[in-house]
Amino acid sequence: MAARRISGTEGYAEEAEKLVRQYELPSFAELHSQILHLIPTVPGRVLDIGAGTGRDAAALAARGHSVVAVEPTAALREKATVLHPSPAIEWLDDSLPELAQVTARGETFELILLTAVWMHLDAVQRRAAMPRVAGLLQPSGVLILSLRHGPVPPGRRMFDVTAAETVELAQVQDLGLVLQHENQDRFFRRPDVSWTRLAFSKAAETSSPSPSFV
Repeated sequence: MAARRISGTEGYAEEAEKLVRQYELPSFAELHSQILHLIPTVPGRVLDIGAGTGRDAAALAARGHSVVAVEPTAALREKATVLHPSPAIEWLDDSLPELAQVTARGETFELILLTAVWMHLDAVQRRAAMPRVAGLLQPSGVLILSLRHGPVPPGRRMFDVTAAETVELAQVQDLGLVLQHENQDRFFRRPDVSWTRLAFSKAAETSSPSPSFV
């Protein structure tokens, strides 16, 4: 029986070898330089949704955190465990919007990462996913996500998701915006691609900071 295809993962298994080389190229510190100050300095529990090759999970584990890495694409998950073996990383085959396995565990996290994931969900899925993710965040925790803007690569499933919509969905869940950055795709040299980085906290006020363009 063929494996069930999770919506939003189209094209990733087929290009796993290429994607590993691509995703491992920028370091965690380089790729996430805009939000490093939001990463907890005290070791805690981290949820990395759409963990891909494990680059970010490994970097966070090296900082002392205990990481639950969620990746629904088996080909990426298998390569990640070889590239970044660590007793501080637990890999799960789970996916948005349900996150059934993670939710069933009944735990919450100091930090939740959604790097290049949210735009794979359609509007209905995004509305269902935000309360699920918010419910996994500790009262003082931080949610960090990024949105990709630009042409959709052949064979992929992506949607044009705005920062405004994402902020509104988060605010309904009492998540206040603490950071917004807009920047071009400087690491992979795609001039027609740009990114929005958003960070939210339950402890923040719901007023919106001015976006930063880098």
